Amino acid sequence: MFKKILVPLDGSELAAKVLPQVTELAKTCKSKVTLIHVCHTDQMGEATPGVLAAAPVAVKKACEAFLSKAGMDLKKKGLEVKWACMEGVPAREIIAYAEKNKFGLIALATHGRGEVAWVLGSTAERVASHATVPVLLIRVLEFKPPLLKEEFFL
Repeated sequence: MFKKILVPLDGSELAAKVLPQVTELAKTCKSKVTLIHVCHTDQMGEATPGVLAAAPVAVKKACEAFLSKAGMDLKKKGLEVKWACMEGVPAREIIAYAEKNKFGLIALATHGRGEVAWVLGSTAERVASHATVPVLLIRVLEFKPPLLKEEFFL
């Protein structure tokens, strides 16, 4: 069904919570998995020329270390995994990479802020709205009930 699954990760623990579901789906469908991270090195703000010149190298190194660890963890679970670090606007690069490399599915985490499940303008919303391949959004928001009055005084 889905021979190739693209999994965008942003380096956060929240985004990585999609990996157990992707693992099960990939095993079931015998899919190849590619992890992707898109860096925003052009949004560094004001800095000295030396810092700006070194930033892309440092960001790419951190990106590759993060994706390499995540990829090796998935390989230990029996999956065929690759990873790619890119620069640019995340939603645009994810969609273009999926289309260019003929992925059957993009699987990514989504979360809300407060009680809102969708954050308008989020990368997940943009990918879901504009991708030319199927998109699986996995909600990873953890619900934490409010404290009871008695718990405030413990």
